[in-house]
Amino acid sequence: MISGNKSKGQVATGLMRGKEKDDDTTEDGRRKVVTRLVREGEDNDDISNQMVSKHTNLANDLLQKRSRFYATMVGGRRLEGKVALITGSASGLGKATAHHFVHHGAQVIIADNDTILGPQVAKELGPSARYVECDVAVEAQVAEAVNVAMAHYGKLDIMYNNAGITGPSIPPSIADLDLDEFDKVMRINIRGMIAGIKHAARVMIPMGSGSILCTSSISGVMGGLGPHPYTISKFAIPGVVKSVASELCKVGVRINCISPAPIPTPMVLAEIQKFYPGLTQEQLEGIVTGFVGLKGAKCEDIDVARAALYLASDEAKFISGHNLIVDGGFTSFKSLSFPSPHQTD
Repeated sequence: MISGNKSKGQVATGLMRGKEKDDDTTEDGRRKVVTRLVREGEDNDDISNQMVSKHTNLANDLLQKRSRFYATMVGGRRLEGKVALITGSASGLGKATAHHFVHHGAQVIIADNDTILGPQVAKELGPSARYVECDVAVEAQVAEAVNVAMAHYGKLDIMYNNAGITGPSIPPSIADLDLDEFDKVMRINIRGMIAGIKHAARVMIPMGSGSILCTSSISGVMGGLGPHPYTISKFAIPGVVKSVASELCKVGVRINCISPAPIPTPMVLAEIQKFYPGLTQEQLEGIVTGFVGLKGAKCEDIDVARAALYLASDEAKFISGHNLIVDGGFTSFKSLSFPSPHQTD
């Protein structure tokens, strides 16, 4: 029999708290008490319901923690219910990021001026994606892409300004720089990016939330890694991000950029091939990935997609104005090349 005047509910509660004192101070003891309850015809449904309720409440408390980090990690899909717009997403880094975002639960708008590859990518991604033609050099098209997001989904949570060009294939001397070429690179890489920031902010500020991302490059961290127009444009991006972050932080909108090492995307390989027309694609990829070296690893488009996922998600809720460098440590140091002892003889 149950000792004293304890009700079945009190015994069940004691079991869950580890406080029932008969012979239940160990797991074996608790099992014996439950067995006694069964034998004595107590209401087992009442016990089960209390235990289930107890653990359900515990799980709900966990999910309702002040930090949204818990909710995103428990679900596993870190962008569940979010809407993202990615420029330059018909190929390369943008395409890889679009796939990664959809995998993590986002609805994605493929915004690109490639009217052949863009729709194909959206079709690959299924009902979670749609294509909109967008040349970032034309502000009206950027504005319309944002309007499409608002019309179809009623919000825009993530704006990833990824579209860009490299400029002249053969880096000219600054003395020979074609300023028309320079203007073209700046119009797409900087003006187009600012148009994306502007129109994302237009809809995010009233919401009081949102994450804006921009693709920069390690060419914007160190000089000499690319043509002057491209390098200058990439140096400007972290400055734009910091300037805009100083305003948007006051309304709950975050903005960050990502600076990756060279990655063998179609655009990069096409540029390298102009210098080495006789090489295979595998050889060209080896040249690109050989620029930087972290032993046992190479920079791939998925690495940038994962960086974008982190900055876009609620896990980065307190990060803004940051330049996340994805380069295996390349820009962190420059090793001194001392001659070997036999060379000094």
